[in-house]
Amino acid sequence: MAGHLAALLGVARSLWLYYGDLNQLRRMRHFYAWLLQPGDLAFDIGAHVGSRTGVWAQLGARVVAVEPVPQAMRVLRTLYGRHPRVRLVQAAVGHQAGYLPMLVSEHEPTVSTLSVDWADRMLRERNAFARTRWGCSVLVPVTTLDALIARYGRPAFCKIDVEGYDLEVLHGLSEPLPAVSFEYVPPALDLALACVERLCTLGPYEFNWSWGESMRLRWPAGIDASVLAAYLRAYPPQGNPGDVYARLRV
Repeated sequence: MAGHLAALLGVARSLWLYYGDLNQLRRMRHFYAWLLQPGDLAFDIGAHVGSRTGVWAQLGARVVAVEPVPQAMRVLRTLYGRHPRVRLVQAAVGHQAGYLPMLVSEHEPTVSTLSVDWADRMLRERNAFARTRWGCSVLVPVTTLDALIARYGRPAFCKIDVEGYDLEVLHGLSEPLPAVSFEYVPPALDLALACVERLCTLGPYEFNWSWGESMRLRWPAGIDASVLAAYLRAYPPQGNPGDVYARLRV
């Protein structure tokens, strides 16, 4: 009973965090308009409770929202299960299909992860995770980006936010996509650098990044991978997390 209550409170916290600020949702719509046009296909990998899924659908995009945590998927089904432009996939994404154990944080379900190493690093090295606990593990199905593309089509934009598993997601992709984002979390910036390298093996990408949930790009134009890598290497280990954005050069 205590675990069930904690899970409910964790989901309620996520709903307040991601839907409670209407101004932030408006900023999000403005921000993603540069990436998505009406009719475009978008992948929301690690959709959680679907704030980005909802914004992209409002922009007229078709969305495939992929989420493995059962509590979060129940929210997604309630909010978007009948939306004509949204498809829900209850799965994690990795380098190959199968099943894997996922560490679930009932109090903070947004940091549930497939990576035990990442969870250990966050507890040891990042102050913001000092009170985080992953209280249970659930076996979840795993698919790949290639499999999702084969089923739904090639997305114009793919957002990856999977708590330290982003590189494994990119290893399940064998073709360049027009635009991709992935999360960076200090002090695990080596993972972000590896994601940059992986994307560069797939195609000629240019990069930018957005601090936290600011919905603002750091640079007015895309930069080379080497410039971004130098910036990330100098980033403070307790600095705010955020997202790296990659676009294929025209």
